[in-house]
Amino acid sequence: MTLKRLVLIFVLTPIAVLLAVSALFGSWQEPQFQSRLELYQTNIALQAQAWQSEDSGDDNLQGIREAILGEQPLESATKQYQEARQSVQANLDKVNNKLAQLRSQSEITPIPPKPLPEVPPTTKTSKQGKQQLQQSLKQLQKLVAELDLRLGILQAQQGQTDTALKTWSELQQRSDVNPEFGETAAVLSGLWSNPPRLLQNAQERIQKNLEGWFRSTALVQLYQLQQRQDALLAVKAAQKETAAQAVLKLAVIGTIPTLAALIGLILLILLFAQRLLKGKASLLAQNADIPWSTPWDGETVLQVFIVGFFFMGQIFVPLVISVLPIPRPIVDVRLQAFSVLVSYLLVAFGALLVLYFSLKPFFPLPEFWFRFRFQDNWFLWGLGGYCTALPIVVMVSLINQQLWQGQGGSNPLLQLALESQDGVALSIFFFTAAIAAPFFEEILFRGFLLPSLTRYLPVWGSIIISSLLFAIAHLSLSEILPLTALGIVLGVVYTRSRNLLAPMLLHSLWNSGTLLSLFILGSN
Repeated sequence: MTLKRLVLIFVLTPIAVLLAVSALFGSWQEPQFQSRLELYQTNIALQAQAWQSEDSGDDNLQGIREAILGEQPLESATKQYQEARQSVQANLDKVNNKLAQLRSQSEITPIPPKPLPEVPPTTKTSKQGKQQLQQSLKQLQKLVAELDLRLGILQAQQGQTDTALKTWSELQQRSDVNPEFGETAAVLSGLWSNPPRLLQNAQERIQKNLEGWFRSTALVQLYQLQQRQDALLAVKAAQKETAAQAVLKLAVIGTIPTLAALIGLILLILLFAQRLLKGKASLLAQNADIPWSTPWDGETVLQVFIVGFFFMGQIFVPLVISVLPIPRPIVDVRLQAFSVLVSYLLVAFGALLVLYFSLKPFFPLPEFWFRFRFQDNWFLWGLGGYCTALPIVVMVSLINQQLWQGQGGSNPLLQLALESQDGVALSIFFFTAAIAAPFFEEILFRGFLLPSLTRYLPVWGSIIISSLLFAIAHLSLSEILPLTALGIVLGVVYTRSRNLLAPMLLHSLWNSGTLLSLFILGSN
């Protein structure tokens, strides 16, 4: 066995596996992005309520309203916030328990049997873990306080004033609450008390610590009590204007994916029916059992992924970025977007460079390797694959949410895209997610990994293993199941079409749809 193979298999691969496992377990401490996304959508639905007050006699319009907003938006929003509150509180309890365990362990200092290094790796790791837990604790405490402020307003608007006052009172009594949230809770308690109490700086607290429907609802209550008719009319006019925009957002977010998912469900039924009736002459059976001719072995696959993908993405590029003269933390959203793009392009360039030099000894490659054919039916495969992926991934995601209960982390790019409202930054995010990512990831996972695995596995086995590794590469536990499901659809589309343009289109459509929803929700 050569020295290169020894280092690759027994040194670099174990290091990469340990770092990946560590990153995955680290993501377990982080909240899922999906929970926050659902609350954003709930907030828009609340803003859209003002649209219901007009043309109430039109039955057709009323049916459209109910389809978009639901029959009882306030009750639905309250349930959503209560579930989010329970999930966040459960995560908060877990973090508190872990911190308590770390404190109890640090109080017991065993006598070492022999001299130890001055800075043991375990101590450093423990400190880093404690810092991450403390940061998570602060974020969760802030989120619980924000949820309680909003939950109280929802309860008060449904006539549950005593429950709302209790929610705000408990918030004020908690020692871990930021004083601003406690003061805002006192302001809200005063507004809905009987008799009401108008506290100083009430308007300032409401505008600073509440947003959207919650802010306007609290301001309406305040201005009514203050008998400020001009301010009251201005808020109500703004509510109606915002409501029309909110309805349009909900229609775009809900209607387009729903129609695509319905088309995908019909396609799935037709494809499986065709498979049963026509057997190997069906589209699903096309190229299903034909492996690629692979002249290299598993060592080349390991070299590309361990050296080119993992070490480039997790060690080399972060090290290069860290030495650049960039102010940290990066606050400007355009710089954040540009930093994400540059980091991704560096990782992609490095990995593709390793891929090229790894495969160069085998040039010219056998037929069907890295195949791009614009005169083919790749567009239909990509579009149809996107539609069929929607119902599959949605079903898997619903199961996944029940398994993880709001934990497991998410792609940090999603949060940046949701909260960014800068046109330049959004364009950069879109280029990264909808163009750069599909091109690079499909070349690596479908173009190289999947066909390489067919040397050792049947095509269906190669699809599953490459999809699982594709999901793990995103280093978020909560995304493994949904991304595996998406990877399987991408793999099926590629193995049947034998054209990389098809999974690239599917991947691009998927990321574009996600970003479009985030941009619309974030514009709230």
